[in-house]
Amino acid sequence: MINQTKLILAVIFCYCITACQPKPTPKEALETKVQTQIDSIEGDVAVAFLNLSDPTDTLFINQNEEFHAASTMKVPVMIELFKQQASGKINLNDSILLVNEFKSIVDGSPYRMDIADDSDDVIYDKIDTKVAINDLMYSMITVSSNLATNVLIELVDAKKVTATMRDLGADKIEVLRGVEDIKAYELGLSNSTTAKDLLVIMESIATNKAGTETDCKAMVDILKDQQFNDMIPAKLPKAVEVAHKTGSITGVHHDAGIVYLPDGRSYVVVLLSKNLKDFDKGTEQLADISKTIYDYLMEQNR
Repeated sequence: MINQTKLILAVIFCYCITACQPKPTPKEALETKVQTQIDSIEGDVAVAFLNLSDPTDTLFINQNEEFHAASTMKVPVMIELFKQQASGKINLNDSILLVNEFKSIVDGSPYRMDIADDSDDVIYDKIDTKVAINDLMYSMITVSSNLATNVLIELVDAKKVTATMRDLGADKIEVLRGVEDIKAYELGLSNSTTAKDLLVIMESIATNKAGTETDCKAMVDILKDQQFNDMIPAKLPKAVEVAHKTGSITGVHHDAGIVYLPDGRSYVVVLLSKNLKDFDKGTEQLADISKTIYDYLMEQNR
């Protein structure tokens, strides 16, 4: 009887301790869940989140870790194009000759783009003809055209792109070169970024700091036409609009975007990954993290 009483008292004591522990806040619960999801991914992951409707509401995990930028660097190129138009250096409505020969940043030796390695095969039919800068920019973002990207980087200058990102507050991102510069790649000269920097860049577009209000709206409209939608928007309701840019190479898959909720709120989310053991599974797991952040925002409004 005494042992039974001790057991009952022990159970009551444990219950009281558990009951008295403070319930985690929604933000703490979010961070715990996202970290658990990251831990389940075979690879390295960084996450950055900013609630644009409440800038104090943020989440950063491995936000300063460096990643190969892949095609996310095309967003800074787009910003620089609008900036140079605003300063009168170029006109996005003008047409330029579409060429397929570029110079390595290592030694100036020529290299060409291969249609087999590009996500945009339509543009290759236009080589040696004049194409509107606007059209090249649109293809660079929406179908991640590497050929269009290289032409545009030579037009605006990679160093100027990086300098503009510094002005916006993105301190670590480096836009060094165009795509498929193998000599540069072999020497470790690759475009790089962090989740925090991509968040700063996307926030600057969303808040009209990356250019005029008209130009930033135009950028958002282009980003909303993104054709690769297997990460941030993949598991969100269709009524949710996402202005975003993906990027991928072997073992690497990124997505950075601005999410617009039907109730008028919006937020920025950046998902970066590298060393993925299973690309497709990793992509789906990253899409789950996007859904977790969305669910958190929806709970906050109930």
